Amino acid sequence: MELTQENYYQHDTSWKYMSVSLFKDFLNCEAQALAKLKEEWQPVSDPTALLLGNYVHSYFESKEAHDKFLEQNKKSLFKYGNPDKGIKKDFVKGDEMIKVLDEDEAFRNIYMPGDKEVIVTGNLFGHEWKGKIDSLVLDKAYFCDIKTNQDLHKKHWSEDLNRYTNFISAYGYYMQMAVYRELIKQTFDVECQPFIFGVSKQTPPDHEAYSFNSPDAQYYMNESLELIKKNQDHIFEVMNGETEPKRCGVCEYCRQTKKITAFIDANDIEIY
Repeated sequence: MELTQENYYQHDTSWKYMSVSLFKDFLNCEAQALAKLKEEWQPVSDPTALLLGNYVHSYFESKEAHDKFLEQNKKSLFKYGNPDKGIKKDFVKGDEMIKVLDEDEAFRNIYMPGDKEVIVTGNLFGHEWKGKIDSLVLDKAYFCDIKTNQDLHKKHWSEDLNRYTNFISAYGYYMQMAVYRELIKQTFDVECQPFIFGVSKQTPPDHEAYSFNSPDAQYYMNESLELIKKNQDHIFEVMNGETEPKRCGVCEYCRQTKKITAFIDANDIEIY
């Protein structure tokens, strides 16, 4: 199956190609991830955060992409679904986030020259993977990703590390950068350096550029690839119906489909 801009996000492609987002879904809860993949269940969530991120991303992709995004989502973005009535309050923040990046010389010089939304594929440890690069500059051997976040300096508790960590670690961006770097290498035979441009949803928005050059950053990227190697065979067995999916017991899907099968001692209640 050839991946295109039109079919990249379709569920059919996710049965053939693993992605970072799908892999992380399965790590969080196999039962929920499989139900979403089979289109048997969808989360009941506020789309504002996702739309805000895509609002910012599409602006820096191209005018055509941004105009298309506005047209496709005008009911959600504009008052009464009418662009003439103005944008909704929740998305005024998006214009502020766009402005702070657009007026930053470093961002313009590093991010804007790249080819946008470049599809890459490759084989990781025996399975096919896909990725889509926000901005790829092959002739200078680097790629960039925009990340929108509530607060770039907010601390996040990590159960795996047993300590607080930053948003790059908390949201699995070491894994994303490691996978994208490998897929770019397999697709174009170029070893590229990853960068992230982060922009916050604060007033005024904070913004920063992040590299992955330190020994610690390289360690976390390599460690994330080992996590893929260790878990993906099992995940594909779950996807193929060879193994029953495990329930996490606490996610939206598990709460919605839970059946009581036994008593839990009052002293054994799990806390998070």
